[in-house]
Amino acid sequence: MYQRILVPVDGSATSNHALKEAIKFARLHHAQLKLIHVLEDMGYFDIDNYINYTELVESVRDSVKKMLEKATELVRQEGVVVAEKLLEAQGRRVANVIADEAIQWPADLIIIGTHGRSGFNRLLLGSIAEGVLRTAKIPILLIRCEDGG
Repeated sequence: MYQRILVPVDGSATSNHALKEAIKFARLHHAQLKLIHVLEDMGYFDIDNYINYTELVESVRDSVKKMLEKATELVRQEGVVVAEKLLEAQGRRVANVIADEAIQWPADLIIIGTHGRSGFNRLLLGSIAEGVLRTAKIPILLIRCEDGG
């Protein structure tokens, strides 16, 4: 039933926990995974005198690519077919970019980690997972990770 599973990753403990669960799920269902990371827009600050903005963006992009490669290698070691893709927000909400990629690929399921925040923390910090839940048009499996690991 679920043959193509989209897994947003960011290198956090919550994301890594969700990735491990996605690997188990993919093995159980003989599915393939597509790991994605959405590179958020970096705000334009008056930092030209201190930091080369272009170099900063490239440094972040390189770090994200390494994180994606590491996650992809972990999946391959588990014998699961995997692809990876780095996306850029380009002024859009990260949750919308994820939901759109799920349609474009096309995915049967999204597996994403969530901190399980509630109350003021959720209001203050927001949630990409919650945004995906509201905008995606395919099933979503939320992997809750309250302790960050």
